[in-house]
Amino acid sequence: MNSPAPQIGFDRFIQLDWAAAALNIRAGTAGLDDLNALLAEAGLSVEAKKKTRTVLNRLWLEPRASLVEFADRGVSLYKSQASVPIAALCWGVAIATYPFFGKVAELVGRLSALQGDCASAEVHRRMSEIYGEREGTRRMTNMVIQSQASWGAVERVEKGKRVIRLAPTTIDNDELTAWLIEAAVRYTGKPVSVPTLQSLPVLFPFTLTRPLAYVISNSPNLDLRSEGPSSQFVALRTTI
Repeated sequence: MNSPAPQIGFDRFIQLDWAAAALNIRAGTAGLDDLNALLAEAGLSVEAKKKTRTVLNRLWLEPRASLVEFADRGVSLYKSQASVPIAALCWGVAIATYPFFGKVAELVGRLSALQGDCASAEVHRRMSEIYGEREGTRRMTNMVIQSQASWGAVERVEKGKRVIRLAPTTIDNDELTAWLIEAAVRYTGKPVSVPTLQSLPVLFPFTLTRPLAYVISNSPNLDLRSEGPSSQFVALRTTI
């Protein structure tokens, strides 16, 4: 029996200001009326608003039980440090929550690593290999790329046929660095080699400038593991 294709989940275009409004609601600095006003301004249909709210709920408003504490730590970072980029927080929670979003990010990051851009068709082809040649895969991949453009990670050119990386955001905050690394480990679902973190495709919009082994070793949520004299990995810390 063939295993079913994985679920997509992230199936709407999400503007950064919508995601930011949801973050502000969870932070207690905005209300649902503010978000609803933004969605109304965008001219979304009743059905489109409902589906958009579903994605925003999973990101910030009503995270899955396993991600509530992770999302709340992102909110605490946002509330305590004005310099924390909203796009970085939304990116981290998106890759941790939605494997589909993370896989598009990983593919764009990998395919654009050498020349700074890639063909959308190649992203679509590889997503179809994973999620199937079913109705929705191509359209939802476009939704994610469009969202990532709104979040300042990429630019779509040639009528969307090519995707160009934009200048990465420098992350020089230890807490945010650890939180983004945790998001990547949650997306990957297994320990990640520490030397690869600074070029990890799923985190391509960010430049991690802090000494990563030091940051990881000081994080209460991450474990630094050594496998041999020169191999270090980062994993989620498990509680007994």
